[in-house]
Amino acid sequence: MTAWTPEDCDRLLCECLAHGGLDRIVELYEPQATFITETRETLIGHAAIREWFAPMATARPRLVADLTQVVRSGEDLAMIYNDWTMTITPPGGASTEMSGRAIEVVRRQADGSWRFALDDPYGRK
Repeated sequence: MTAWTPEDCDRLLCECLAHGGLDRIVELYEPQATFITETRETLIGHAAIREWFAPMATARPRLVADLTQVVRSGEDLAMIYNDWTMTITPPGGASTEMSGRAIEVVRRQADGSWRFALDDPYGRK
């Protein structure tokens, strides 16, 4: 699964979460990508991003990302604004819903693919 457009990054993240694909989730991020948690903690790099996504990937949530705007800067950089909702339904438990308004920066890689460089799921109030 490779993101060939900036928009593919969010689409693939939704698919990977739904299937519990932790390795594929991490591959959507640059090796030194920055991820901002809901508590505003800054996570840097694949190891930290993997640790944060691991419990979520195990739960296999349904993430829906509504891309509201994609702003490109040249051919290699884009900022994505998306309004997202996520539903987590544990086995035998009640569903939990979350939502946010993200700001993401994605960058074209040397092979032409795109990856998250900065991801702030709660960046817009």
